[in-house]
Amino acid sequence: MNHTPRTPSRPIAAAIVAGVVLAFTACTQLVLPIPDSTLEPDQAGADFSVQGEYATIGAPVSAQVVALGKGRFRAKILSGGLPGADPDSRPLMELLGAWRNNDVAFQGSGSALWSNGTLRVDLPDGENFTLPKVERTSPTLGAKPPPGAVIVFDGPGSSGVDGKVDERGLLSAGATSSLEFQDAHIHVEYRTPFEPNGEEQFRGNSGIYLQRRYEVQILDSFGQEPAIKGAGSLYGVRPPDVPMSFPPLSWQTYDIEFRAARFDASGKRTRPAQVSVRHNGVVIHQGVELDGPTGRGEPEGPAPGPLYLQDHWHPVFFRNVWILPLDRGEG
Repeated sequence: MNHTPRTPSRPIAAAIVAGVVLAFTACTQLVLPIPDSTLEPDQAGADFSVQGEYATIGAPVSAQVVALGKGRFRAKILSGGLPGADPDSRPLMELLGAWRNNDVAFQGSGSALWSNGTLRVDLPDGENFTLPKVERTSPTLGAKPPPGAVIVFDGPGSSGVDGKVDERGLLSAGATSSLEFQDAHIHVEYRTPFEPNGEEQFRGNSGIYLQRRYEVQILDSFGQEPAIKGAGSLYGVRPPDVPMSFPPLSWQTYDIEFRAARFDASGKRTRPAQVSVRHNGVVIHQGVELDGPTGRGEPEGPAPGPLYLQDHWHPVFFRNVWILPLDRGEG
């Protein structure tokens, strides 16, 4: 006998939908685990004191130590100086480490020992070097807005942004500028949280959306090689030329020169958008043309658009954000 499927009653259907939503939410939580986040250095614990950059003048090697959570570390040993400080800097070897009493011992093709704030690196050929910890600062940190610039955010009470300010007076991710712009120079200072248990996209993820269309990625990519979705990337389109991420909880800068796409009277695009980026003072993109929106960018068009500081579920914070509109010139 043939049976015609019955349509569930409204209460039953609602229960089914609710169950699906709950199941989807549970799956989403499993697929998108947001790691524990620390927002201030004095609350970050012992692993944070080990993570960082190690270098000294005259040494042929330098190092970046990344905390991996649960007392584990990865040391990226570089031939030459640190990225951005030495044009010949390149990866030499990677070592894995863990706490051993009050020290951290690293092993791999060579070895290293962290003790009392210094890192002794032993190379495979028997040479060894003792490197102190260094803390670099972007040369554009604290840059003052030039004449003609529009302040997006410079502290509580700023009128140039739609966003939330926390109790420390910092702007939370998820903010949008009041100004809509075409060509512009944009200065952004940001800080990613300390999330050692996260991996790849789950460490300090945010982004700077130009006109809400084109994303310059924010991510804790400290100690990583350039990646097409890593920090400083034109998201999903082009990795940065230099891996310039500082350790998390460091204040970092992006200085972006943006040239908007051009359109004719019919709405046809006649020239793609173009962007140059300095990350912590170092050029990582120069005059790159963008053949359309990136990431989750909105569709292109001749109208101006705002600056959007993406909320990607991680507590990334901002300060000293301003936009200097530029003369569009011809084209």
